[in-house]
Amino acid sequence: MAANRLYRAVPIVLSLALLAGCAGSSQPLLQASGDYFARTLPGLPASWRPMMSPVDNPIVEANGLHRPPPSLIRQALLAQHQRWSGTPYRLGGTGERGIDCSALVQNVFRDTFRLDLPRSTGEQVQQGEAVSRDELQVGDLVFFRPPGPYDHVGIYVGEGYFLHASTSQGVMLSTLDNAYWQRHYWQARRALAPAMLAQRVALVGEG
Repeated sequence: MAANRLYRAVPIVLSLALLAGCAGSSQPLLQASGDYFARTLPGLPASWRPMMSPVDNPIVEANGLHRPPPSLIRQALLAQHQRWSGTPYRLGGTGERGIDCSALVQNVFRDTFRLDLPRSTGEQVQQGEAVSRDELQVGDLVFFRPPGPYDHVGIYVGEGYFLHASTSQGVMLSTLDNAYWQRHYWQARRALAPAMLAQRVALVGEG
């Protein structure tokens, strides 16, 4: 009888050990390290914590492909901001010596999402589907009609900010609540659904 009780107890002990092991191993997945780009982006709440890149975390990647977190796309866009930040504006420019707004959008979408957008703002504004300003999601294109002959385009990165090539300060982050951009806001377009954008971020990370 004692031997039978011992045999019955062994699976229970092993199960508890396995559960404890799973609980212990999941902790690093929930505690992502501080992210430089997130810390330097104004407007992010103190409670916001970036998720691990799917390149480093295959479990998050697998889950993210079904319901990807906006932070995955945001971090990829902020990495592009870090890469291009301070690049001067140059009409017709397409590289690090000078770039205009639509070329920046084209470069970022190609390198981040493997998505080829047209070169000009006039063509980019015809991509995807229109979205209202109060339904903006990370990765949407935002368009403006400032004074002058040219329209302007940027990429929404969340929390009211967008990435763009400013004619006065070069590549930078600006807020949609700025009086100037509020006054000249035109429309927004969703070139690709966020779920698809997140999948493409993962694919780019895999090389």
